[in-house]
Amino acid sequence: MKTESLLFNRQGWIAFAILAALILVVMPMSVDVFRLNLVGKYLTYAFVALGLVLCWGTGGILSLGQGIFFGLGGYCMAMFLKLEASTPEATKIQSTPGIPDFMDWNQLTELPFWWQPFHSLTFTLIAIIAIPSIFAFIIGAAMFKRRVGGVYFAIITQAIAAILTILIIGQQGYTGGVNGITDLRTMLGWDIRTDEAKVILYFVNAVLLLGCLLLAQAVRISKFGRLLVAMRDREDRVRFSGYDVASFKIFIFCFAAALSAIGGAMFTLQVGFMSPSFVGIVPSIEMVIFCAVGGRLSLFGAVYGALIVNAAKTSFSESFPELWLFAMGGLFIAVVMAFPNGLAGLYRDHVEPMLQPIFGRLLGGRPTVIATSNSAN
Repeated sequence: MKTESLLFNRQGWIAFAILAALILVVMPMSVDVFRLNLVGKYLTYAFVALGLVLCWGTGGILSLGQGIFFGLGGYCMAMFLKLEASTPEATKIQSTPGIPDFMDWNQLTELPFWWQPFHSLTFTLIAIIAIPSIFAFIIGAAMFKRRVGGVYFAIITQAIAAILTILIIGQQGYTGGVNGITDLRTMLGWDIRTDEAKVILYFVNAVLLLGCLLLAQAVRISKFGRLLVAMRDREDRVRFSGYDVASFKIFIFCFAAALSAIGGAMFTLQVGFMSPSFVGIVPSIEMVIFCAVGGRLSLFGAVYGALIVNAAKTSFSESFPELWLFAMGGLFIAVVMAFPNGLAGLYRDHVEPMLQPIFGRLLGGRPTVIATSNSAN
């Protein structure tokens, strides 16, 4: 079988094995449950970064509103978990038993009709993918069919993230407001707050991430992926060749939204709440920084970027909480000016040339670069 027909070449599979070993073996064996749960939280952001590699790095579509889809996926899961925690027996001290506590505080007397389907886990799992994808389709169709792109599209997605945040906070009786949906305890009767549950959820999250990485790579190496690169570099030429550029952009935008939503749902399960603070402008920009630092042309770089930046955020904010935003801004400037292709680009340009002779002897041939591309926007 030809190398091009595989998801990765030999070096790529080694990189995949190293990443899998890191998150499935090294991390669980080297940190306690509390820190492992933190790493699991960081990995949920890697889903967003993977989507941005496809959407921004491969397709040239910069979205500054991926927090929208991360939040929608998280809220779908939170609604299911909150309803399970709001049985009549558990809420018998409320004025209206059987509804979430924040609804009772806001004097609602019955569960809204659009909350009812979230009693079902099957519906919830479908909604985690479907609702963000449909929302992304509406945004994409409205923008791409009118050939809105570049910085204008980025600003519009940022504005939508701000609007959604305001809407969630304003509808406190239905969404929990600024506090979000909290006090999530069980999933189908299984207590998700125990140490054992946190470890299991970490492994579920890690395996899902690796699966999504393989799926994203399959998209990249397909004919559709090659068309995305062509659209990024010469959109008019692709359009004049007879391809429906708008439909391709809509599809990859929806795909990236679905990946972000999976991350949001896993975040809710591992952290135990979801709030509008993960939906707005600041978290959406941070998600772009995760991708940029790791390398917007590299799927592996995106995962490492999410891990490294979030670990730095946790460590730095513990010591200098008021300076973290300045550090984040400085990091973004450094990426743009010093290493625009991120850590993956630094690896390709400086580390890989030193390792190629070693890989050549181990693998019986000269390895090829699979993580990055020489072209950039």
